[in-house]
Amino acid sequence: MFVAEDEVILEIRDVTRRFGRVTAVDRARVGLRRGDLTCLLGSSGCGKSTLLRIAAGVDRQTSGQVLMDGVIVSDDRLHVAPEHRNIGLMFQDFALFPHLNVAENIAFGLRGRRHDRAARVEDMLRRVNLDGIGKKYPDQLSGGEQQRVALARALAPAPRILLMDEPFSDLDGRLRDEVRSATVALLKEEGTTGMLITHEPEEAMLLADQIALMRSGRIVQTGAPNNIYNVPVDKAAAEFFSQINVISGKSNGALVETPFGPFLAPGTEPGIDVDIVIRPHHLRLDFDRNGRGPNPTVEEGVPARGIVQQARFLGGHSVVDLEMEFRSVVLKASVPGIFMPRKGTPLWLSLRRDRCLVFARS
Repeated sequence: MFVAEDEVILEIRDVTRRFGRVTAVDRARVGLRRGDLTCLLGSSGCGKSTLLRIAAGVDRQTSGQVLMDGVIVSDDRLHVAPEHRNIGLMFQDFALFPHLNVAENIAFGLRGRRHDRAARVEDMLRRVNLDGIGKKYPDQLSGGEQQRVALARALAPAPRILLMDEPFSDLDGRLRDEVRSATVALLKEEGTTGMLITHEPEEAMLLADQIALMRSGRIVQTGAPNNIYNVPVDKAAAEFFSQINVISGKSNGALVETPFGPFLAPGTEPGIDVDIVIRPHHLRLDFDRNGRGPNPTVEEGVPARGIVQQARFLGGHSVVDLEMEFRSVVLKASVPGIFMPRKGTPLWLSLRRDRCLVFARS
């Protein structure tokens, strides 16, 4: 999915960045839609931070283009300096000036009359729920307070775009949820377009209007959170978002045999290697073939028999490992609540075929 040009405020077009023989970013393409939050998601070392620095203008690509409102701001001939792009930056380590108090930190990037700057500082402190702490210094603040000051400072000059490099990773638990929610709410209030780097799929799905999934320097898939989760581009993309079960096979004509009956294979050539991906929460467990188990529903597809290897209770759900009679495939099923069948218990598994993903193995 690539957004139409008239909706895009910043576009990264076929950007590559090399450091000697190492390619950190490889022909990356992504567009930031006006007023939306895009999460650049990927594992550590995949090139996310390099791409963010290129978008900000603090680093320059080896090839490709960066555009704002359809106008090139960086290519192989032109490079607009960061301070002329009206882009704010927010980092993991907050980067507050220790020798300046909170009000001075927030006012650092502001221009205009002293009275107007002071009014903007007070307004930003109020909006991040930090009224009255303007005279404190960063070392007198908690981690959550420092993060909100960093957010207020980044948004005080009213940038059109805010780029954030894993800004919540040093916060824990409920505080992290609180600061994330406050950040997104303030971005929406200000009408600021955002790009957030994260390596956590749950964070991206919780916050983003659009996710750009990055792997080995390339953006492999872009889309709304529900689309990128439910229709992943490949097995690796599916596995990045959740634990998966994989049934491997070889197509016989247009079909692949599985414990749950034949599945249609991708493509038309017989003999291709195929991976069928099933998320654990898309499997249903019953004590008999007719579905009269602890959570009976209408069966879909062919039930298959497995033997419990182990069961674990994880709070809101239980995970049961089963060895299937078909080729001794081991599958994990996630079921709501406490369900702890003993090792050796036979159970029947069924699934919805429309929740399964079928990929040709490369």
